[in-house]
Amino acid sequence: MSPETPEGRPSKIDTTIPHNARIWNYWLGGKDNYPVDREMGEQIRSFFPEIVDNAIADRAFLVRTVTHLVREEGVRQFLDIGTGLPTLDNTHEVAQSLAPDARVVYVDNDPLVLAHARALLTGSEEGVTDYIDADLRDPKGILAEAAKTLDLSRPVGLMLLGVVNFVEDDDEVRAILDTLLGALAPGSHLVISHPTDDIDRERAHQVAAAWNEKGTPKLTIRSAEGIEALFDGLELLEPGVVSCSLWRPAETEIGEIRPVAEYGGVARKN
Repeated sequence: MSPETPEGRPSKIDTTIPHNARIWNYWLGGKDNYPVDREMGEQIRSFFPEIVDNAIADRAFLVRTVTHLVREEGVRQFLDIGTGLPTLDNTHEVAQSLAPDARVVYVDNDPLVLAHARALLTGSEEGVTDYIDADLRDPKGILAEAAKTLDLSRPVGLMLLGVVNFVEDDDEVRAILDTLLGALAPGSHLVISHPTDDIDRERAHQVAAAWNEKGTPKLTIRSAEGIEALFDGLELLEPGVVSCSLWRPAETEIGEIRPVAEYGGVARKN
């Protein structure tokens, strides 16, 4: 029997199939996951223990990129697609701590994330935080809804962390990015993080195979060149597409950081 919502209506949350958002939440130390997610998380961690480092580095990458966009680029609007379950240092928390008037729109299609939308909607009094229940594969629908909160004639930080890797076809990814970026103003920035096989090809594809056998949505691994190609037509900021842990680390991190198999980059639309 399907779990039910407080109103008594059947929910769409399937607790029998591992789900990316919930497994990621487990690796980050969250509690919004089910036994099936923890089982899958431990299965992957058994042969790829660094996966937890990937998750932590990805979150730290989010903090540093949002901080850069607000402080150095003057961005005050963010469209965060595939946001996942709320943890510490969500996009709106980082942005509004630096610019209280920042406006953030989250997009996800996972029903458990939707159930936590109220947590995401708690932002600063001066700013705006909103949530859209939509899929990355519907960029036109996302833009139509986002335009109700964001002024698309002004720069937007487009955050695609750990989500493009769930679209296998490169041409489909290109079409999605072209649609989203085509609607955004010059001065907007694209931020992407994506699992790569550049560091350990065999184990990276072992993770994907284990994930895709039981988990959802299906995972695609790309090379560094494949990830860099996602930024075609934009001005890629230094240091380019690198391990998330190596993208402009804080001085206090120098000497302690290690590359992780999660690459990221930031690029400007001119």
